[in-house]
Amino acid sequence: MNVNKLRWGFIGCGEVTETKSGPAFSIVEDSEVVAVMSRTAEKARDYAKRHNIPHWYSDAQELIDDIDVNAIYIATPPSSHATFAVMAMQSGKPCYIEKPLAASYDDCVRINRVSERTGIPCFVAYYRRELDYFKRVKQLIDDGAVGNVVNVQIRFACPPHEADYNAMSKLPWRLQPDIAGGGYFYDLAAHQLDFLQQLFGVITEAKGLSANRGGLYAAEDSVSACFRFENGLPASGSWCFVSHPSAKEDRIYIIGDRGTLKFSVFTYEPITLLTTEGKKDIEIPAPPVVQLPLIKRVVNTLLDRDTCDCTSVSATPTNWVMDIILNKF
Repeated sequence: MNVNKLRWGFIGCGEVTETKSGPAFSIVEDSEVVAVMSRTAEKARDYAKRHNIPHWYSDAQELIDDIDVNAIYIATPPSSHATFAVMAMQSGKPCYIEKPLAASYDDCVRINRVSERTGIPCFVAYYRRELDYFKRVKQLIDDGAVGNVVNVQIRFACPPHEADYNAMSKLPWRLQPDIAGGGYFYDLAAHQLDFLQQLFGVITEAKGLSANRGGLYAAEDSVSACFRFENGLPASGSWCFVSHPSAKEDRIYIIGDRGTLKFSVFTYEPITLLTTEGKKDIEIPAPPVVQLPLIKRVVNTLLDRDTCDCTSVSATPTNWVMDIILNKF
C-alpha cells in the first residue's frame, strides 16, 4: 500500500474486539483505529467513546466510504464476512477478517476471487500461527523431537455452557449454522485444523460423522472425523460440546516413532513431550492481547515491511475440511 500509516475501520465491535484483537491495532506502530460500526447505533457510539475512536457508524458502507479509513477489520459473525470483505476490496481497502474466513467454503472462494481480481489483500485472524506457544510446538516437530510423525489426534470435550440450556428460546449466533457455518465445532475446530495444516500441509481427504446427542439446540454437538494431510499422514478428531465435566479435554497428540507431543489449543496448558528420556513440560503463556503478533505482521505487510502468509487463500482449506466433515457439500 502506498501509505505511511494504517487507519482502521472496525465492522463489528463485539467481545473479541475488546481484549483479543482491538487494542493491538493501536499498539502496533503506524496503526490506529479511526472508525467503528455496529448495526446498533448506541453500541457503536458507546464503543467509540470508550476506546477514543473519532467516528462511529451503524451502516457498513458508510464506514467503508469514510476517506479517513484505509483498512477494514471485519469482526462480525461468519455469514456476513464475504459480503463485507467484497464491499471493502471493491473500494480498494484491504481486510483483516475474524476466523473462520466465512460460513462456507463457497463464500471463501468468492472472497479469494475478488481479492485476486482487485489485487487487494485479505488476511484472516488465525492468530495462533504467530504465538510463541505454537511456534514452539512447530519447532519441536521440525527438530525431530518425536521422530517421524505417524499419527495425529485431536481430542476436545467440554460441558455445555450455561447459556446452552436456554438456547432454544434465545439462540446464540454460534449455534445457528446459517450464521456461524455450524455449531461450536465450526467456531472452535477452525483454529485446530488451521494450525495442523501449518505443521503438516493441506488436508486433502476427510470424512466425518456429526450428531446432536444433548438435545439442547438444533446444531451438531458431537463430531468425529478422520482425515489425511497431503504428505499422507493420517489423523483423527473427536469433539463433544455436551460432555460430563469428567471428560473435559483440550489436547492435540502428535505421535511419532520416537515420542509423543501433547499440547492444548485454547487453554495453553504446558506443552508435554514424552520420550524414552522421560517427560518434559514446557510452559509458554499466551500474551494479554493474543492477536497482537499477527496484527503486527499484517500491518507491516500492508506497509511493505514484511510478508504475512495468513491470507484468505491459506485460510480456505480449513473451511473446506469443516464443510466435508459436516457433510455440507
